[in-house]
Amino acid sequence: MQKTNHSVIEDVFALLCAGLFVAFGVHLFQSQDLMIGGAAGIALLGSYAAGLDFGVLFFVINLPFYALAWTQISKRFTLNTFISVSTVSLLSDQVQHVVDISRINPIFAAVFGGILIGTGMLIMFRHSSSLGGLGILAFYLQSKYNLRAGTFQLSVDSVILAAALFYIETPLVVISVLAAFCLNMVISLNHRPERYSLPVKSEKGDDANVSLGNDMHPQNG
Repeated sequence: MQKTNHSVIEDVFALLCAGLFVAFGVHLFQSQDLMIGGAAGIALLGSYAAGLDFGVLFFVINLPFYALAWTQISKRFTLNTFISVSTVSLLSDQVQHVVDISRINPIFAAVFGGILIGTGMLIMFRHSSSLGGLGILAFYLQSKYNLRAGTFQLSVDSVILAAALFYIETPLVVISVLAAFCLNMVISLNHRPERYSLPVKSEKGDDANVSLGNDMHPQNG
């Protein structure tokens, strides 16, 4: 299997670009009160329910998962994920100051926002990074307890969307499902684990390559 290596400069630039893609996608979602899964979904839910800043919530929610990523995946992946999460956290609250969306169709916002976030996450995957959060936990539960990551993530996302019914209108929750579909289609059609894999420590202390899905919908093992 051919491995693709990137320099530190390449990683940082790519992750900054990816963070901007995700942040703008989140801005589109927020403009129409749409939802998403994973840690980003929990942060959005908190912003809708309590009026808190998405960026701050997203950063704080991810903090407990870094230790898990550091010990169970790799140091490089953890550091790159920290860069990605920090970039999204900072930019998501700043986009509104440079972009004014006065009118947009909710369905278009869902489709285009999903594509933007999916593209950003795809870039992250190809540079040994992710949006962190529940995707890391799902990977750990699958490797440690043989609990399928996809099943775990789907269950959590279903709970997040169900909780969103208390704060946003039902049609918007339905449209959010369309957004999740577009996001995952971008990843499933373009992400090739056999080409871009994450270095994970083996029991012998050596690095081994494994694939990891996204925070919204990890790869099934």
